[in-house]
Amino acid sequence: MEKATLTFTDVSITVNVPPGTRIIEMSEKVGSGITYGCREGECGTCMTHVIEGAEHLSEPTALEQRVLAENLAGKDDRLACQCRVLSGAVKVRPG
Repeated sequence: MEKATLTFTDVSITVNVPPGTRIIEMSEKVGSGITYGCREGECGTCMTHVIEGAEHLSEPTALEQRVLAENLAGKDDRLACQCRVLSGAVKVRPG
């Protein structure tokens, strides 16, 4: 099985994650400063900046793309409640 790691640079913690893990699931466990509102991809509160490894994340859904656009997200921003780590090494920080 493909191995994946997720690094939260704001708290300097790297964790091994099962492929398919949403960023939201691990950020709460490690105490990262990523904040949450609805957890459904509607509010944009959990915007997260991807520093490295964007190619290892799931493709944004139409909903995520719309919410990112509404919140004037940059090209390296994703919603932590929507994107999943599929493989490899991913580094993020609160958006």
